[in-house]
Amino acid sequence: MGAAGLPWAALWALLLPLVAADEGILHASGSGVPPVTKDYCIIYNSNWLSLPKTLDNATFRTLENLTSTVLCSSAEVPSGLMKDKAVVVMRGNCTFLEKARIAQSLGAKMLLIASKSRLSAISDNKTGFEDVTLPIALIRYNDIVDMQLVLGNEVNVTLYSPPLPEFDYSMVVIFLIAVFTVALGGYWSGVAELITCSNKTIEVRLIFLAIFCIAAAVVWAVFRNEDRWAWILQDILGVAFCLNFIKTLKMPNFKSCVILLGLLLLYDVFFVFITPFITKNGASIMVEVAAGPFGNSEKSDGNLVEVPTERSAPHEKLPVVIRVPRLEHSASTLCDLPFSLLGFGDIIVPGLLVAYCRRFDVQTRSSSIYYISCTIAYAVGMVLTFIVLALMKMGQPALLYLVPCTLITSSLIAWRRKEMKKFWKGSNYQVSDSSRTPLLQGMMEHLDYTGNEESTASATEQPGGQ
Repeated sequence: MGAAGLPWAALWALLLPLVAADEGILHASGSGVPPVTKDYCIIYNSNWLSLPKTLDNATFRTLENLTSTVLCSSAEVPSGLMKDKAVVVMRGNCTFLEKARIAQSLGAKMLLIASKSRLSAISDNKTGFEDVTLPIALIRYNDIVDMQLVLGNEVNVTLYSPPLPEFDYSMVVIFLIAVFTVALGGYWSGVAELITCSNKTIEVRLIFLAIFCIAAAVVWAVFRNEDRWAWILQDILGVAFCLNFIKTLKMPNFKSCVILLGLLLLYDVFFVFITPFITKNGASIMVEVAAGPFGNSEKSDGNLVEVPTERSAPHEKLPVVIRVPRLEHSASTLCDLPFSLLGFGDIIVPGLLVAYCRRFDVQTRSSSIYYISCTIAYAVGMVLTFIVLALMKMGQPALLYLVPCTLITSSLIAWRRKEMKKFWKGSNYQVSDSSRTPLLQGMMEHLDYTGNEESTASATEQPGGQ
């Protein structure tokens, strides 16, 4: 597919209808004193039944574990075993509604279907099964195993589906981290642009800072899978990395910014929106990389990922994202990723443009108009990204919104100030660290030349200067 066709393909992908599963919570309670409780993710069909929104209106049932059967025949279980109970059976061999009809005829009050594959929407046609009124839900087989390990063999369960929160407050934290990093990185790049005398002496504070940084990195590497607090260290390391990258890598002119940001925008859109059409499991490569790969004990089989009965080790995650845990308690925190993610590229790439605007302000003494405007445009782009994310309910390529906001704003400021040609080609300042030495040498040569002229003029003014 050519580059000209990518925007149209991305637009088409944005307009595709979403097929989402109805997510709920199975609340399980053990028989100990005091009782131990735990919540698990379930998938149900809201067209078949309506679950209570709170536990206040939920009815508890004793769970009967029949995962040794698939319940495609009433002869598979003894008579009376399901009476007034919640029953869990294995997925396979017959439809959900066929299992439900058998369970209902045997007196069950709730049917849980355990799946070793990834949970998917329950979308069987109910035509011919209108008599089935039994609540049906899909649950992970690993969760059933965990339930026995944590709560014991005597477990009471109920189903409910709390309403989704109006707003995910973790997005506010993501927004503040991203805008702070871009603004500080751009400002630091401008400060580094000033010609100043540097002290080569190693200070004691730098030694302590290096020790602290190494210790933080080692602690994160050891405890990186501790979701309760390790994300704080990862975000600190991520912010430090982005700041140093924005400060070090300097774009020479606006033309380079347009080319780089434009190409990375197409790259981001392709790997988020286009790759689901060409991958075997229909997953976005970019989302899979950001969320982390599946464990080594899991194997891919067509469009499903088979999960073994043994509990797998924590999945490794690439430390290239800002991670903030979702602050609300809902089914989505159990069924989906418990973290809101923002890739480093969504900070660094627009940050390079913000840094160039800051350096251009310093070089042209334009009172930080470019820097402030571009930073505000980045913040607006982030807000727009979150709005689309909330509406679409799927991962978004943030550069699709950040790049146009920052590029268009910078262009308008340059056009308004009648500085577009200079802004496009860059100023006469050298912008890379390696080129500062020739620049300083030129300044020194200029000073020497001026000093020689003054010495010559003084000599000619003196008597006998001929």
